[in-house]
Amino acid sequence: MNYYVWTIGCQMNVADSRRLESALERLGHTPVDRAENADIIVLNTCVVRQSAENKIYGRLGSLKPLKQERPETVIGLMGCFVGRGDADHLLRRFPWVDVLMPPSNPGPLLRYLTERGLVEEDRAMETAQVLRRYRLQDGEASQALVLPARERETLVSAYVSVVLGCSHACSYCIIPHRRGPERSRPMDEILDEARALAAQGVREITLLGQIVDRYGLDLPNHPSLPNLLRRLHQIEGLQRIRFLTSHPNWMTDELLDAVAELPKVCEHIEVPVQAGDDEVLRRMKRGYTVDDYRRLVERIRRRIAGVSIATDIIVGFPGETAEQFQHTHDLLAELRLDKAHIARYSPRPQTLASRHYQDDVPPEEKERRRKALDELQAEIVGQINTRLLDETVEVLVEGQKKDRWWGRSRTDKLVYFEDDADWRGRLARVRITWAGPWSLIGEIESDPS
Repeated sequence: MNYYVWTIGCQMNVADSRRLESALERLGHTPVDRAENADIIVLNTCVVRQSAENKIYGRLGSLKPLKQERPETVIGLMGCFVGRGDADHLLRRFPWVDVLMPPSNPGPLLRYLTERGLVEEDRAMETAQVLRRYRLQDGEASQALVLPARERETLVSAYVSVVLGCSHACSYCIIPHRRGPERSRPMDEILDEARALAAQGVREITLLGQIVDRYGLDLPNHPSLPNLLRRLHQIEGLQRIRFLTSHPNWMTDELLDAVAELPKVCEHIEVPVQAGDDEVLRRMKRGYTVDDYRRLVERIRRRIAGVSIATDIIVGFPGETAEQFQHTHDLLAELRLDKAHIARYSPRPQTLASRHYQDDVPPEEKERRRKALDELQAEIVGQINTRLLDETVEVLVEGQKKDRWWGRSRTDKLVYFEDDADWRGRLARVRITWAGPWSLIGEIESDPS
């Protein structure tokens, strides 16, 4: 049987889809590039913003006539659109869907295929083994991940989930309701997965968690993220390690020191501020002030030489005045961060903000504020990147687009260069000859690997 997986949303969804594809291929199924050619179709979903949810409705609608034409096609829904609670109302609303899967949990689909005899007889024993590998309470595999066929010998950078769910409950965020409370994966499982990825050619891993800094607080003996980084650093074949996303309240000096001291850990920190006004932060339930964030940025820069810092910002949160938005604009101009992911506030069901605050900033004003921050950030990053002209940066090459190789620097800058050699998965030293706000272009200098 052929399968097709459509993924939308965060990096954790990408990791979840990879795990699902690996499981399906263990059972003898083959990937295809179009849903129309698949016997098994899975939509791995995101509902962090309304725009993402609208795309899901569109994809579900497009699958209805396909199911009517080919009733034997198996259609599955996975991810935050399903959530971790009772979601049978989705089967009533979309009766052409066959199976629902909570985030990070492909088990229900594997069970569905097995119970309906849709796995070849000679795969029956392996099917049972795959089902046992997936602990259905959280969906994490206890054995090493085998990359799906389309990524074997080509995937250079991979995501590894280390903290599932979240218990912080910011007032705007639906993740705790859909992904459940915070759960850390055992360190041995993470190390096994990282070793398996490195053995299959992956050279960089990014550790994922809604608040990745809280890794291990819920586990026996409380292993920490710095300790995990030090263990991962010993794995042969891995060349780089990243982690995201951090929270200002949980970024310790011990973690910053680990980044500074471990050569494989990249000097790049993603720590969202979300707003530059204390009253907005209070209503967001972020748990810190603007001055707290300023001091954190100063501490990061002081402890990690050459670090780059990325942030997230939400504009148009309920009640955000023009003056409060200007405070955010001024903070971004002051801190001059390397990257800012800027989003318009979107009310999400079950969140505190949707229950208690009126979405009173007009859509056109939200868009005006988003564009204003985008323009400011483009100017800031353009100036930061210009300083890299004639400098040489280390680039881990991930692939080729047309006649150019591309990869990222240690500080997460996108870099392009031309060369006739095969650079995939290798470290290149590139002298920067052109700098823009979103990418850099350079010339190959030497191959140290």
